[in-house]
Amino acid sequence: MPIDSHLLAVFTVTTVVALITPGPDMLFVLGCGVRGGARAGLLATLGVVTGDALYIAAAAAGLSVLLTTLPVVFTALRLGGAAYLVYLGVQMLRNLRKGRAGGTGSGMTGRRAFLNGVVSSMANPQTFTFMVAFLPQFIDPGAGPVWLQFAILGAILIILEFLADATVGVLAGRIGGWLRDRQVVRRRLDAATGTLFIGLGVTLASAPN
Repeated sequence: MPIDSHLLAVFTVTTVVALITPGPDMLFVLGCGVRGGARAGLLATLGVVTGDALYIAAAAAGLSVLLTTLPVVFTALRLGGAAYLVYLGVQMLRNLRKGRAGGTGSGMTGRRAFLNGVVSSMANPQTFTFMVAFLPQFIDPGAGPVWLQFAILGAILIILEFLADATVGVLAGRIGGWLRDRQVVRRRLDAATGTLFIGLGVTLASAPN
């Protein structure tokens, strides 16, 4: 295997510790699971890791040089994605005011959860910056092709992230499914999810480049 075994072990442990710490993506998956059920939580996770995989592929292809020299690209991604998350949250709160709280399992379709997951991931270019700064720390140029090591480490990160976020999404969906059977609680869940999305959007928009 073209990766030093010691570096691989340290990378795996470090990644697990980082992934179990709640961040924007995990909170987004949590909100999708609570509102749309376990399937929505799982597909939201798939969307998030798809966005991360695109960032990893871009970094491996050397696009990090382009993006880091053109801060406007980062800013556009961040503000566009943040605006979309705020839009989703506002729509949820508006539907509540109109008395259209989602029914059991209907709060968010699987397709929407997946697409929103991709947007949520891509809306946070700091994820790209983290990968560009983090992954090379565990690459040994003398052990094999750098691009291959980058791809392997990226794949491991994606798998571990999927397992961590999917667990959160499915558990949130199971608990949310039970709670959604209760009308008052269901409305509060939708309100909390809408507020969460708005908060994530504001956080991304106000984050430094």
